[in-house]
Amino acid sequence: MSLSKQEVEVLKKLASQYMEIASLTVHKEKRDLWKALNRGKMKRPMVCIDQLPYNELNANGDFSYQISDPYWRNVEHNLRNTIFTWNNFPVDMVVEPYITIPKVISNSGYGIRTEIHTLRLDEDTTAASVHYDNVLKDFEDIEKIKDMEITLDETATNLHFEEAKEIFKGIAPIIQGHGIGFSLSGWDRLNEFMGLQNLLIDLYDRPDFMHACIDRVTDATIAGIVGANKLQVHDDIVNLCHCSHIYTDELLPDFGQGKGPLSQNSWAFGLAQPFTAVSPQFFNEFEMPYISRMAKHFGMIYYGCCDRMDDRLEFAKKIPNVKKLSCSPWSDRKNFAENIGPDIVMSNKPTPAFLAGDSVDWDEVMKDLQLTADLAKSNGANLEFILKDISTVNSRPERINQWAELAMRIVEDF
Repeated sequence: MSLSKQEVEVLKKLASQYMEIASLTVHKEKRDLWKALNRGKMKRPMVCIDQLPYNELNANGDFSYQISDPYWRNVEHNLRNTIFTWNNFPVDMVVEPYITIPKVISNSGYGIRTEIHTLRLDEDTTAASVHYDNVLKDFEDIEKIKDMEITLDETATNLHFEEAKEIFKGIAPIIQGHGIGFSLSGWDRLNEFMGLQNLLIDLYDRPDFMHACIDRVTDATIAGIVGANKLQVHDDIVNLCHCSHIYTDELLPDFGQGKGPLSQNSWAFGLAQPFTAVSPQFFNEFEMPYISRMAKHFGMIYYGCCDRMDDRLEFAKKIPNVKKLSCSPWSDRKNFAENIGPDIVMSNKPTPAFLAGDSVDWDEVMKDLQLTADLAKSNGANLEFILKDISTVNSRPERINQWAELAMRIVEDF
């Protein structure tokens, strides 16, 4: 075994704490609430909190990692994260009654080297500012983008699973994760290859070149999707996609009960965050043909992140298999709620900026959440709140707890 006796004891202790949480009946109740939301028959809005500022949450040693092996440190992190989140701001999280042991899978990416310059005001930040140099300057550079290749290390996968059986024996059931998820984010990747300013200028000045770039990234991504299908390593049993719980009668009706590790049985998420700065017409021309080619390979799609969506819903709603659309702080919530319709979830991202300053105006936080809830209710929209991208809480983690209490009060009064 690759772990020391002390490291094994750390995992055993964490697993015991995890199973105490996972054994609670409330998780089945929350699963059913998520299924109702995801089928368009919401009983009440749902709430998730994810993407935490771990550097500010370790006052009590909750994220003081004790395992050196990268694989098992990832397992340790997942256990610690679940325990910490449940004990502090569980909202509508669902903890499944087993520990998932991931397969050892590699993704080659696009084979292109990015040139990154990092600018940090604070060495301890979780959200450093970066600048990307342009490595796609002309058509001949496009050949630098290689097909995505997915590989499975069966030997390491089987070894870790056997180790897990021994470590967690008598403490927790274990299952082997089915594989990986896909981010259909071609424009965000091109931003890393070109830099945002170059990307936006070339959209206007050299549209043929930009179509060629995104076409190549799309082909390269589809090669990865197809490769993962051949290996049968798509993750059809994971219960989160882009921070949102994805239980559905069609794909994930119960804990760990997917329909098979193929893309058509799985969720993927897509986004085009640079396109917040372009018109809906540009979105339709430069994003819709390419996201549609990728999305059709999957069973369901969560689309959007920090990008504005309310002014381009007429197009985004046509993405194949789209089930949830992101309503970020840059979207007009009224326009979004009025136009989302009953078949797609309005996935609202309340701004985490409220929690970042020297003080928090909790009345303003409450008004902001209530406005979204009221707009969803008056327009018959199926709503979820996802507090994410929390890069700082000004070293006051209790603020997340307080936000969670307010959010749950609003949705339970809905």
